[in-house]
Amino acid sequence: MQIWVDADACPRVIKEILFRAAKRVELKTTLVANQELQIPGSPYIEAVQVRSGLDIADNYIVQHLEAGDLVITADIPLAAEAIAKGAYALNPRGQFYDAGNIRERLSMRNFLDELRSGGVETGGPPPFSQRDTGLFANQLDRFLTKHRG
Repeated sequence: MQIWVDADACPRVIKEILFRAAKRVELKTTLVANQELQIPGSPYIEAVQVRSGLDIADNYIVQHLEAGDLVITADIPLAAEAIAKGAYALNPRGQFYDAGNIRERLSMRNFLDELRSGGVETGGPPPFSQRDTGLFANQLDRFLTKHRG
């Protein structure tokens, strides 16, 4: 098992939690982004820089992940592809995507995209909060305990 991080939009505080977890449980963690990333020196943490472009980082992750891996992303289509390959998907707000909820989330995402393309203001997600950070840390810890224990 390894952790893949859709790192372009991942909050710094979430990356820091992932860095500590990777070192603590000695689990390979790969951050993928279209920009250079600063990562701590560790044999368990790697950064991959891909070229800029729509879904380039997402496609890299999907091509390299294996069943049982964990993908950290807020990108619902990426989460759906990860789940289809037998991986797990957790968003930075601490919510797991799974076979039971991903279709609904994809439908809602597509519906909101259609509204926005028609000129309707749909707003965005609420600001990232300390509560989100805590939920993420707790979910990650539970996941690692269950799947690494």
